[in-house]
Amino acid sequence: MLTKRKRKYCLRSIFNAILWICRTGCQWRNLSVAFPYWQIVYYYFNKWKKNGFFEKALQKLVRKERMRQGRNYVPSVAAIDSQSIKKSAFVNIETGIDGGKHINGRKRHLAVDSLGLPIAISISAADVHDSIGAFDLLWKIDKFSHRMKLILADKAYRGEFSEIVENWYSWKMEISQKPPSAKGFIPQTGRWQVERSFAWLNFFRRLDKDHERLPESSVAFIQVAFINILLK
Repeated sequence: MLTKRKRKYCLRSIFNAILWICRTGCQWRNLSVAFPYWQIVYYYFNKWKKNGFFEKALQKLVRKERMRQGRNYVPSVAAIDSQSIKKSAFVNIETGIDGGKHINGRKRHLAVDSLGLPIAISISAADVHDSIGAFDLLWKIDKFSHRMKLILADKAYRGEFSEIVENWYSWKMEISQKPPSAKGFIPQTGRWQVERSFAWLNFFRRLDKDHERLPESSVAFIQVAFINILLK
């Protein structure tokens, strides 16, 4: 009679190892001996990345946190923005140069709710315009929240992107723009949350650059970082 093979490694320990890599920026092969073998941890990272475990776990935590703060479990307002990030030397898939910021790497596109909690994440080459890269956010936002009514963004998202948001998804698009006389960083009502969310990622050394060969792995580590924040 066949019996089910007992799992050798604790999944909690494996998940903690992934959180540790994200926080410290450690290379896979240099994973601490306090955790299971790095090959095992890497196997589960890829498995959970591909089967959507990280995405589902993050969505569940976001909804739980919203309800804890007395909000509806899904938002009706989202703020979107992008962040160009340098790449490691060996990363050569889906990369480019952001001419405006002189950054050779990739661009992170993020949509957050009014609490700064992530509801959609995508990655593009750094030379992709903000509005083009953000198209991938729209269907993810729509999938996450049936209550969505308003998208907050800056002037980079005017034009075709705004038209698609309003005509295809029937959401209102609100473009904020700081006064011409203003200098430096000016917090904009309704949009500072997304800037703060990007700032939260600075606490994770794995995300100081884009160290991932595949864009999908970059998205996964951003999801892991936000999971870590919400588990605190």
